[in-house]
Amino acid sequence: MQEVSRQPVVGATLRLTSQADSTKRLFAITDTAGFATLAASEGQTYRLLLTSVGYKPLTKNIRVAAAMPVQTLTLETDNITLKGVTVTAPKPLVRQEDDKTVVDPEPIAATSTSAYEIMEKTPGVFLDPDGNVYLSSTSPATIYINGREQKMSAADVASMLKSLPPNAIARIEILRTPSARYDASGSGGVVNIILKKGVSLGLTGSANAGFNQGRYGNQFAGVNLSKSQGGRSSYLNLNYTRRNNYEEVQTSRAFSPDTVLNQNALTTYPANTYYLGYGLGYELSPKWDLDFDGRVSLNGANSDSENENIIRQISTGKLITNNLNTVDNRGRNVSFSQDISTRYKIDSLGSEVTTNWSYNYLGNRTEQVFGTQYLLPDRAPTTGEGTIDNGRHLLAGQVDYRQKLAPRFTLEAGLKSTYQTFDSRTNYFTGAARTPDRFRTNTFDYRENINAAYLQGSQTFGSFVLKAGVRLENTNMYGHQRIPTDTTFRINRTDLFPYVYLSRKIARIANFDLKSYLIYRRSITRPAYEYLNPSPRYVDQYLNEIGNPALRPQFTETFEANISVEDRPLFAIGRNNTRDIFTNVIYQNPDDRRLAYRTYDNLGSNRETYFRLLAGIPPIGRYFFVVGSQYNHNEYEGSYEGKPLSFSRGSWTFFTYHSLKIDSRSTFTLNGFIRTRGQLQFYELSNFGMLNVSLNRKFMKDKLLLTLTGNDIFFTNFYRFNIQQGTVTASGLRRNDTRRIGLTLRYNFGIRKREERVNMFNVDVP
Repeated sequence: MQEVSRQPVVGATLRLTSQADSTKRLFAITDTAGFATLAASEGQTYRLLLTSVGYKPLTKNIRVAAAMPVQTLTLETDNITLKGVTVTAPKPLVRQEDDKTVVDPEPIAATSTSAYEIMEKTPGVFLDPDGNVYLSSTSPATIYINGREQKMSAADVASMLKSLPPNAIARIEILRTPSARYDASGSGGVVNIILKKGVSLGLTGSANAGFNQGRYGNQFAGVNLSKSQGGRSSYLNLNYTRRNNYEEVQTSRAFSPDTVLNQNALTTYPANTYYLGYGLGYELSPKWDLDFDGRVSLNGANSDSENENIIRQISTGKLITNNLNTVDNRGRNVSFSQDISTRYKIDSLGSEVTTNWSYNYLGNRTEQVFGTQYLLPDRAPTTGEGTIDNGRHLLAGQVDYRQKLAPRFTLEAGLKSTYQTFDSRTNYFTGAARTPDRFRTNTFDYRENINAAYLQGSQTFGSFVLKAGVRLENTNMYGHQRIPTDTTFRINRTDLFPYVYLSRKIARIANFDLKSYLIYRRSITRPAYEYLNPSPRYVDQYLNEIGNPALRPQFTETFEANISVEDRPLFAIGRNNTRDIFTNVIYQNPDDRRLAYRTYDNLGSNRETYFRLLAGIPPIGRYFFVVGSQYNHNEYEGSYEGKPLSFSRGSWTFFTYHSLKIDSRSTFTLNGFIRTRGQLQFYELSNFGMLNVSLNRKFMKDKLLLTLTGNDIFFTNFYRFNIQQGTVTASGLRRNDTRRIGLTLRYNFGIRKREERVNMFNVDVP
């Protein structure tokens, strides 16, 4: 789809109506290259209606032939000055685009305070309390922002998502088996968060403010501005969030058949976050585009923790030890990201060359005060303090080439290089005399360079589409611990990662096209430096963390078959075969069973089988819903503490999304999930889930939106856990401040954007 200047029109709406039966309609929206695909019946005549804001409508009669060429349609600019435009078009909540699932976050954003909450409410996506994101696999997914991997720890990624305002997100792309174009790291798939840019006509924007209240309260306010004029576009997003929540962890760990350690830890996390997002776009010529995008986040993140430790004799109930650990952290961190990208359009078929250069910085400084009160046996308390300084720099450069060599063949190739540095300086002191604490103090530097090249092609053979490619990655890691001991290590390796994707139209039922997909992918999960650093890190007097410099990367081969209906994901079944799997494990000190250390280790192989079902029920009047389920079954074979390991467990996840349009201005939504017999590595979890509801109402000619929300209304999003592996036997409870009631106000100003209704099968709602 293109305008008279031969530029592609993004977001144009196509409606194809059968002249034999006007109730049969097909819809599509053009992508960033101006392309859209509609699956019509051969030999039938249709009437096409093409509309887009700022252009004159176009109608055309089309008769579908067996070998129909690509149709090029040209829109004329509407010179009439627009004061307000409303175009109504259906838009699915979830849709399938080849090997990725695209989620429209708009209906979820209205009931969320951050990108983190949007992820929690997205159907088929699961977040654990540590911030890891899970898709099909029980291995965490990799998080991307605008197509760039965020090389951060799970805690840093969670903090970043909590600072990202929900109305800054344009769409979420879920790639359970990414192609060769994406990094081979992460067998758990990829979640790519695409941020909004200045693509509206004239000046538009929105202002929002709100709060939600659990045991503690969260408040937020922000403004979003977007402008596009001529060949220039820009946007600005400002947001402030004041949040607080708590985490409660209760643990019981057996020292011996007759001795148990009970720990009860309560931690609060008050924080203040300031977020700035900005961007400038220039159309240098009909073929060249240049974009600048950046984000800055300032976060004052604190935490206050109390951990009661009690050791009892099980047979008599006798109290042996009782003490209380307190830790107060006062943290300040800054996150900065700057991207510069270009696009050269080779032709009007979508052939192009794109480049991206990015720089990311994450700096963190935390001042910590800790102490222990010894209640039994009675002794003088101990105190200490420390400072933690670390900084992460990431430079990345990428070039991608896409060429339409024939109407049915596309060639893609690219080069990418990333260079990351991570420096940590930790200094601890104990007592009033500030005696250096050699056990907690450490200093280390880490460097990582990954170079990659990929080549893949896509060919259409009748009703078949074949995409195959290969990615070559060269990995270079260097770690140097300076204090307390020198534990320098280097890792250099080069690996190949093939990818194959095959799709085919298999049937047409009730005027809907069913397509099947077969996918194969090989991936790698590299251990982070925190997993490799052998220096002990203090958690409490009964538990330390220690890295494993002998840890090997794990390789996963994924096989998946799935079926979609009218580009809506319906069913999938797959298997992940992983060798040299590494995971978090706990070992007890053989000399003192009260002491344990947490580390990572290669345990052998894992075979994970999963299937996923997602269905959408067409609207009945003003109502529709999406419902889905997923089953994962894991089989581990290897060794643990030098003994054979055999572990097998399956778990179910059920999720749903409902929407009821009460009247033309009011909508009620409900979403939630239930997870049964959950699993977190070798931890077995109890059943848990959450149910969220919202009610929104429009006022002031639909410019003001008021939303009332209730998250985890039954307070069921917590779980009990237990682990029985080797000599470690433990159980406990983990709970967060998840039950919340909230209110959000959002005011839209400027030229109104296209309103899009959400339903699973693109069926008009009366």
